Amino acid sequence: MSCRVNLCLQKPRVCILGGGFGGLYTALRLESLVWPDDKKPQVLLVDQSEHFVFKPMLYELLSGEVDAWEIAPRFSDLLANTSVLFFQDMVKCVRPSDHLGLNGPSKYSCGGTVHLESGLLIEYDWLVLALGAEAKLDVVPGAAEYALPFSTLEDARKVDFWLKTLERRNFGQDSLIHVALVGCGYSGVELAATISERLQDRGVVHAINVETTICPTAPPGNREAALKVLSSRKVQLLLGYFVRSITKVGDAEASEKSTETGAVQGAIEQDVQKYVLELQPAERGLQSKTLEADLVLWTVGSKPLLPQLEPRDRPYDIPLNARGQAETDETLRVKGHPRIFALGDSSSLRDSSGRLLPATAQVAFQQADFAGWNLWAAINGRPLLPFRFQNLGEMMTLGRNDAAVTPSFIDGLTIEGPIGHTARKIAYLIRLPTDEHRLRVGISWLTKTAVDSVASIQSTLTKVLSGS
Repeated sequence: MSCRVNLCLQKPRVCILGGGFGGLYTALRLESLVWPDDKKPQVLLVDQSEHFVFKPMLYELLSGEVDAWEIAPRFSDLLANTSVLFFQDMVKCVRPSDHLGLNGPSKYSCGGTVHLESGLLIEYDWLVLALGAEAKLDVVPGAAEYALPFSTLEDARKVDFWLKTLERRNFGQDSLIHVALVGCGYSGVELAATISERLQDRGVVHAINVETTICPTAPPGNREAALKVLSSRKVQLLLGYFVRSITKVGDAEASEKSTETGAVQGAIEQDVQKYVLELQPAERGLQSKTLEADLVLWTVGSKPLLPQLEPRDRPYDIPLNARGQAETDETLRVKGHPRIFALGDSSSLRDSSGRLLPATAQVAFQQADFAGWNLWAAINGRPLLPFRFQNLGEMMTLGRNDAAVTPSFIDGLTIEGPIGHTARKIAYLIRLPTDEHRLRVGISWLTKTAVDSVASIQSTLTKVLSGS
């Protein structure tokens, strides 16, 4: 049985699927606009998690620089002072009806229905697809079973758990922790820099990339800053290789250590496995390699979640490209569906040169602003605006006090080190979703900075005094 959600029949209803940068920020944009009394829509936001995740700062969870509440607040807290209704649920399928001609701007006929896994059936007038993407682990044998992705709060917590487990296992021993990291795009490089700094002399990060360079699409300044940081730490770059397979070493081979350290240490060692990665050269002149690791992380490839929306009996209602993204026009509306908008990973929008826009937080953030405005325009019978992406620059974290920032408005400039780190945090603080959350996080970060500064001064004074 299904329960029908039929709210505010006199007003249009906007259903937003996905609570990432695209979905949540579209909801907040709709809330901030000025509406005629009879046209302010009832906004419903659906996401399978109870937390919004500010993904560009997931790395700081591993370094201990931020707390989970700062970058992963609950939707209920963020939307507490709004009229947006939040449903924690998973989408089963979407059945649009706007392609049947029910698209008049003044008539709020049902644009379609959304079926949720819980059995809820939501009728909507306007729909926003912003479901994001998930890691693509099915391209290499063993990746789905043994590699950990890094794109959600749960992923970050799992990686942190296994790092702590390995750190406890190796405490007081001479053996090194070996982390294999597949992919050297932005995510892979930021993760390699963060983990190598955390492990210091206790471990080695093996970063594997099919390209012969890291971050091939990044500005040269960011790439050079990253190479400088990685070369100064225990990071082994394996460039020009792709992973052929990942297998688990047998329990007997994985650990033959004595149980003299006690029952707790023995239990930890039973949980920790070792993995073997078969590396195949992607360039001439390289030899095949075999790599053994205690932990395998996967940061390459993703697949949009939109294909899960397609009902089996009507598989072509929403036009998808080869990657599974919805085909949209320049106003972010799905082609053939005037009542459906798609953004972020869910959209296949191209820029003025014909290139597919990258699936980044910056793109989704800007699209949300346009989607909110265009929904207002569509509901009020006004012309819609074409989306134009403005590249504001690129940023990457390289450790607790290091980052690289390349702003687009000053050609050739790259801000590195502590100054880049501070600039990056300020930029992300400004982009946090609400004023209330921004204030709380800002106070928290200022307090931590003050405490760290005092501790640094005390440490310096202690060294000076002890040396005198």
